[in-house]
Amino acid sequence: MTAPATLNSHVWVSGQVAPGELPALAAALGLRQVINNRPDHEEPGQPTSAEVRAAAEAAGLDYLEAPVRGMPDSDTVARVGEWLAESAPTLMFCRSGMRSTAAWAMAERLRGANADDLRTTALAAGYDLSRLPL
Repeated sequence: MTAPATLNSHVWVSGQVAPGELPALAAALGLRQVINNRPDHEEPGQPTSAEVRAAAEAAGLDYLEAPVRGMPDSDTVARVGEWLAESAPTLMFCRSGMRSTAAWAMAERLRGANADDLRTTALAAGYDLSRLPL
């Protein structure tokens, strides 16, 4: 896995996380929670949400399973927004990080963040949200 990209002072995003990587990531980033935006069985060989949850909880992290297929829906955005509202150090992941970044941006927009600022931040992290309706 490549190093997670920073979205703000307490949110990082990445592609698929291996369960064994969570303790080191938690220590390096000071994580308190993990949000999994990847559906199970999207690709052969990917760890299941249950496997990632077990590793997260063993590392002392809270875990939210909020799978996204395509564009994040309003329920997923609301759930993600609730978790992010606490400003706890959080790692969000999916296959590439794009769906997680979109869910983060949509949740932040609902809290009043400027759409252009969110797109700029996402682009700096390597994710182009120029076509996302914020």
